[in-house]
Amino acid sequence: MKTSRLPREGDFITIKSYKHDGSLHRTWRDTMVLKTSENEVIGLNDHTVVIEDDGRRWVTREPAIVYFHRKYWFNIVAMLRPAGISYYCNLASPYVLDKEALKYIDYDLDVKVFPDGERRLLDADEYQSHRQRWHYSADIDFILKEHVKILVDWINRGRGPFSDAYANLWYRRYLEIKQRQGR
Repeated sequence: MKTSRLPREGDFITIKSYKHDGSLHRTWRDTMVLKTSENEVIGLNDHTVVIEDDGRRWVTREPAIVYFHRKYWFNIVAMLRPAGISYYCNLASPYVLDKEALKYIDYDLDVKVFPDGERRLLDADEYQSHRQRWHYSADIDFILKEHVKILVDWINRGRGPFSDAYANLWYRRYLEIKQRQGR
């Protein structure tokens, strides 16, 4: 890690996703940090400004817990919606954290989990197109396919971010921090 310290609970960080060729894909401004450890960062976006690679800006609609790990090739966004929790899982490189932002490479494949448990693998065509365009190595292809299996296992077992208790715990923690900060 390149920073002198990990961000602390209640700090705000920027998250930047890149594509395999190094181009900036998307930026989330002001994600509140809920927990950091040697291997993971848990944060929350709530009406967070998002900037697309073409400069378009939009704001997230609902609170979303974000989960990043240094050893897994995916990150997880748990969107807290009135109809229930929806999950958007990005197949991506493990994150790095420097003074500028938490950063990762987005590898196009996504798994969406709906509140009723339905699951969909998204963007397989985009993955294949970018794999050819940017020459993803056989190693990266293998790693990503193996991490899809790990991710699906987590979903099936309700592990970590895929449990209501997890989402409720971190959302309550966010509200406590926000109240303490007077926001």
